[in-house]
Amino acid sequence: MTRPRLYRKIGFNPNITYFKPQGVPMRFLEVIDLSLEEIEALRLKNIENLEQIECAKKMKTSQSTFQRILSSAYKKISSALISGKAIKIIKD
Repeated sequence: MTRPRLYRKIGFNPNITYFKPQGVPMRFLEVIDLSLEEIEALRLKNIENLEQIECAKKMKTSQSTFQRILSSAYKKISSALISGKAIKIIKD
């Protein structure tokens, strides 16, 4: 039996949930899903300019879990930008 997933605190709700390359119809694009916790990790680290320890505390998670969430978000966004994929923010 797997361990239940813990609640992570999300401090905002994005109004825009899709980003895509200009001039390419959605039907031709592969979509990469970003979770709200990945978006929150990016916001805290890059927009609020907080240290990882502070970010982890705000999200009510460990620093190592925060690092895994942040790394996952960076990898997905990098893949979308390099390969011309759409990004969808999924609201759990």
